[in-house]
Amino acid sequence: MLSALALQSGLGPLASPVGILAVLVLLAAIILIGRFLLSMAWRLVVIGIIVVGTLYILGLLGFGLGVF
Repeated sequence: MLSALALQSGLGPLASPVGILAVLVLLAAIILIGRFLLSMAWRLVVIGIIVVGTLYILGLLGFGLGVF
């Protein structure tokens, strides 16, 4: 069995509650930023699908826009 001292020396500064709190706050910030970027990416993908679909349907109907 590992003693508490050996476990703390292996983890370094992360063994302290302040170190664990700092890592958790950093992870929360990364998750929040990633969540915001993913929501923006979904909107861009949906807008792109609508635009390309509309241009495709207009092309099928004979409205040549000269885009594709």
